Amino acid sequence: MKGIIGKKIGMTSIFSPDGKQTACTIIEAGPCIVTQVKTAETDGYNAIQLAYGDKNEKHTIAAEKNHFAKANTAAKKFVKEFRNYFTAKNLGDAITVDIFAEGEKVDVVGTTKGKGFQGVVKRHGFSGVGEQSHGQHDRQRAPGSIGNSSDASRVFKGMRMAGRMGNDRVKVKSLKILKVFPDKNYILVNGSVPGHNGAIVYIQK
Repeated sequence: MKGIIGKKIGMTSIFSPDGKQTACTIIEAGPCIVTQVKTAETDGYNAIQLAYGDKNEKHTIAAEKNHFAKANTAAKKFVKEFRNYFTAKNLGDAITVDIFAEGEKVDVVGTTKGKGFQGVVKRHGFSGVGEQSHGQHDRQRAPGSIGNSSDASRVFKGMRMAGRMGNDRVKVKSLKILKVFPDKNYILVNGSVPGHNGAIVYIQK
């Protein structure tokens, strides 16, 4: 596996030589610093730990300062492990967008936008109970029946009802890398990725 930590910048579109327009997401990926190397002999599995984004030293505890000092780097905000990395890396090495090439397929992991507490129409796509008629008042966005009364005598788990929506960890698979800009640490991937502009995402293959 190979991967990198990045930040979603926003969306745009590019045009191919034949004039076809493609929507894409701009991700600022890296540079990330290798802050720990794990091996099967010492930790039971092979992995490297990457760190991204500078953190204010005032908000960094002593244990974190010592951990990052071993890699000869300043304190970082975000840390992520990638198992079975595609090539051997040493403590303190920098990982940049150069590990990816145009045309590769990657998976992007992020956290979706939080929508708060929502009703069944927005959360599950319910359409209500239809046209309003005599004796039927304000039922257009109502959930309707949620179960039987005497037989089950309870509401089954998994019933689609109102509740918290969004703020979920989501992986979007097989997104094609359209462009790589090593000078700006930018990657353009086909389509959309979860999260708001400025959200942290993990790109892996």
